[in-house]
Amino acid sequence: MHYTGTIWRPPYEASSLLLEVTAGCTHHKCKFCTLYNDLPFKFRMSPLEDIEADLQEAAHTVKLWKNFSFERTFLTGANPFVLKFDRLMKIADLVHKYIPSSRTIGCFARVTDVTLKTDEELKALHNAGYDGLTIGIETGDDEALKFMNKGYRADDIVTQCKRLDLAGIHYSFFYLTSISGAGRGEIGAKATAEICNQLHPTEVGANMLTIYPDSELYQEIQRGTWKEESELEKYKEVRALIEHLNIPTAFGALGASNAFQLMGILPRDKKKLLDTLDKIIENVSEEELQYYRRNLKHL
Repeated sequence: MHYTGTIWRPPYEASSLLLEVTAGCTHHKCKFCTLYNDLPFKFRMSPLEDIEADLQEAAHTVKLWKNFSFERTFLTGANPFVLKFDRLMKIADLVHKYIPSSRTIGCFARVTDVTLKTDEELKALHNAGYDGLTIGIETGDDEALKFMNKGYRADDIVTQCKRLDLAGIHYSFFYLTSISGAGRGEIGAKATAEICNQLHPTEVGANMLTIYPDSELYQEIQRGTWKEESELEKYKEVRALIEHLNIPTAFGALGASNAFQLMGILPRDKKKLLDTLDKIIENVSEEELQYYRRNLKHL
């Protein structure tokens, strides 16, 4: 298989076939992000020949293992959904040719990737199997989105995800706890809940901001232009997000950036999640949480 650099996937894609179709990120300007700093280029598309060879290899593996099959394919890279419609359709054709058991195709996507497709193209992509996109919206706080160079506004999230809803393409959100900075966490959480409550994400996943020295955000902190929340503030922020979510969706805080793992279905498990967070806030010290953050070598 052709894999370049560190391969990132959401926790819920653990059983998916990981197929590299891009490497790197077309945007690569978010101040907090260091995920693709190990690559010697910003963004690269995989040749179709490499994609087909990888699918052939995966098909051979399936044949070797009786009673095993891939029901889903996850395209790797920061935002493969940026690829043009025709190329995404060619990739779908190859997936269905070699892995007929794969019913759906998912990937990471930026909000801006959706704008590149017409409504008709989105519907055709859904019919070709594209479903279950993971979108790192990060926040619904416009001030934070602008400062972090995300390249879109909160109303863009609503506009483009409503288009996905109309096309039948499901999606999950990643929320970045602490992106709004010290003193603004709960403001950002409430703004994000307001955005989510207008949409239909299948899951809202919270990851806690972990700042590494090679990030642009680290330099902002050194200059005194931005200040990170305390660890306990981050948990209060997550609590505010859950409290203000009023839609049926899954909620998860499962990545390594979270010292405590959380998972539940809203609204059914809202009280249980809030009670758990209250216990963390009341019984875990800032020092203990800071120790976890300092020793988190990699996300």
